[in-house]
Amino acid sequence: MVGVAQCLDVARGGAASICWYELWKEAVMGVLSTRLTEKFAVPYPFVCAGMGFAGGTSELAVAVTGAGGIGAVGAALMPAGRLREIIHEIRAGVGEAPFHINLITYFDNTEHLQVCVEERVPAVSFHWGHPPARQIEQLRTAGVSVWEQVGSAEAAERAVEDGVEVVVAQGWEAGGHNYGGLPTMVGVPAVVDAVGGRALVLAAGGITDGRQVAAALCLGADGVWVGTRLVASTEAHVHPEHHCRLVACRGEDTVRTAVFGPEWPDFNPMRVQRDRVVSEWHDRLNEVPTDRAALEQVGTTVFQGEPTVLRKFNVLPPVPGTEGDWEEMPWLMGQGVGLVRDVKPAGDIVREMVGEAERTLARFRDGGTSGTLKG
Repeated sequence: MVGVAQCLDVARGGAASICWYELWKEAVMGVLSTRLTEKFAVPYPFVCAGMGFAGGTSELAVAVTGAGGIGAVGAALMPAGRLREIIHEIRAGVGEAPFHINLITYFDNTEHLQVCVEERVPAVSFHWGHPPARQIEQLRTAGVSVWEQVGSAEAAERAVEDGVEVVVAQGWEAGGHNYGGLPTMVGVPAVVDAVGGRALVLAAGGITDGRQVAAALCLGADGVWVGTRLVASTEAHVHPEHHCRLVACRGEDTVRTAVFGPEWPDFNPMRVQRDRVVSEWHDRLNEVPTDRAALEQVGTTVFQGEPTVLRKFNVLPPVPGTEGDWEEMPWLMGQGVGLVRDVKPAGDIVREMVGEAERTLARFRDGGTSGTLKG
């Protein structure tokens, strides 16, 4: 089989479409062929979650797309000019292979949308609220595929009615900002039943190994949306302490809380590790102060290129260069973290997860009944 790395080498030489197509053509004959792999001509139904900060550079997107999935950039609050630079960096790394730009609907995305339209990015995904119909139309008119992350079948219905083509069904288990009302095992088939005939559906929440990829596909999803496992990659833009906590943490050690960012009550809750500040305040959220100026300093970081003071209950996750009291920080992670046992390159993670998914599905296809993979 043609290797992805070989394809990318050829891509830089100008024959990207032929080589990438050959890789895709071989892959779609396998177990993991779905409507997602067919629509976007990718080998695997594996999508990197849109993650601000952790996915706020080109490295993670290039690694995931380069391994045969669909990479992502979490634009969050980055300057629009920086987003354009990152898009160029991704294309320098993977040619015309697909990726998506993730925007937070809660914020003003006018400039980011204009960049995405001008650059003709393959896809834009929205999170935390339904985007205005005019934005969906603006993107689709430019040939950009529009995705939306939802927490219910009802929200999925509204998204598809307004022209969203890919719905990300977020389960309760998901890390970071989370408004999933049901666990992934229940929410995904509900969304599939509601809109699966009109849109593609991705499963999100708690998907950290290949067995869960296989399960998501059996639930009717066209692919998986993976966050926490990719935060534990060498390309993720996170502080080394975050990596240490991901490997050490259990799923039971996370909680969905509104402790962080109380000045933005509509931009909560989010699933994080239960560190000291969460343990002390989660059960008395009505007492959390919202006047940032009056809060004590707990650290410093660099935000949008500027030194920034971090005050208690700050919503900014630690990145390289952040300093302070780690027990006062938001460590974003989903309940699947208990299955994260190491930090490794994102490409290896993609290949391992899809490989395990293929073996799991093939075992049942071939009549196997054992609950444990062998060999």
